[in-house]
Amino acid sequence: MPSLRVRATVLPVVFSFVILAIADVSIAFLRPELSVPALYLSVLLLVVFTAISLWYAARLIRPINDLMPTVDSKGHLEFRSTTKKTTAPEELQALAKVIDQIIEKQRLDDAQREKLERVRSEFLANVSHELRTPIFAVQGFIETLLDGAVDDPKVNRDFLERARVQAERLNNLLNDLIDISRIESGEMRMSFRMFDIQPFLREFTSEMQPQARTKDIELYFTGNVLPHHEASVYADKERIKQVLINLVDNAIKYSGNGGAIKIELLNGEPTRNEVTVRVIDTGIGIPAEHIPRLFERFYRVDKGRARSSPGGTGLGLAIVKHITEAHHGKISVTSEVGKGSTFQFTLCKEPF
Repeated sequence: MPSLRVRATVLPVVFSFVILAIADVSIAFLRPELSVPALYLSVLLLVVFTAISLWYAARLIRPINDLMPTVDSKGHLEFRSTTKKTTAPEELQALAKVIDQIIEKQRLDDAQREKLERVRSEFLANVSHELRTPIFAVQGFIETLLDGAVDDPKVNRDFLERARVQAERLNNLLNDLIDISRIESGEMRMSFRMFDIQPFLREFTSEMQPQARTKDIELYFTGNVLPHHEASVYADKERIKQVLINLVDNAIKYSGNGGAIKIELLNGEPTRNEVTVRVIDTGIGIPAEHIPRLFERFYRVDKGRARSSPGGTGLGLAIVKHITEAHHGKISVTSEVGKGSTFQFTLCKEPF
């Protein structure tokens, strides 16, 4: 099929040729003496019409050529129009906007894909490192036992206990990896329903108190809700319990013997469709420069903090953040080194 430029040029020229031919034939029949001058004039007019058609077709097609995106070496669209869009026809202005939107969408998709690829690479590297540590530890303990330590009653039970701890750590890590992958992929289904969170928090506090007593830590529940008043939330009980277990478990780990941990419920104003749950401890605290990255996967605050208590999987707070966001809530932390930390998250009062 001929190009737009050819069609835009040929159609007016053919139309002009037909009109001039009809005029020349009519003049030849009516005024034979004027047929030759009329023929010359027709040829001149045809040349002029052809030149005008070529010029106008080029001007008409130029904005379309400028709108033609190119593809770079990576397969990305590039669009650099040298024609002012305000001088182009309205249809081409609309087309230019659509092309701009497509290219901008592609740029965002490319940036998101590169970010996901970078996160995936970092995640795989972190997983490999985290898995290698307990595996090598268990392997080392078993090799030591096989080399003769199994016959030494002073060390065999100790090494077996250490191997058990590392195996448990490996199991926890795999469970957390499964949880976070299911959350991020959308495979983890939430069972949302309305329930009164106040008795739920009281019961949870009672369940965690034996663990707190092992370090002589006082764990208690308080709030601004009267005992017989409801504070209903729309949430998944099991997932919220998972959030609380992570937060309270961390608070116990990083609090010294004889400290205190408070689980606090704040029922917001009637105009605010949310309640706030806080876990406040009197532990070692977190330096301010680490707080922005605290909810990243496998992020460690520092070696000193890791040595102060048994290390976790590094995924607990990342899971907490994902679960909270799945509940349309927000989680935040404030902390002061040597005085303790406060983690708080919000839950909706009504279905979303």
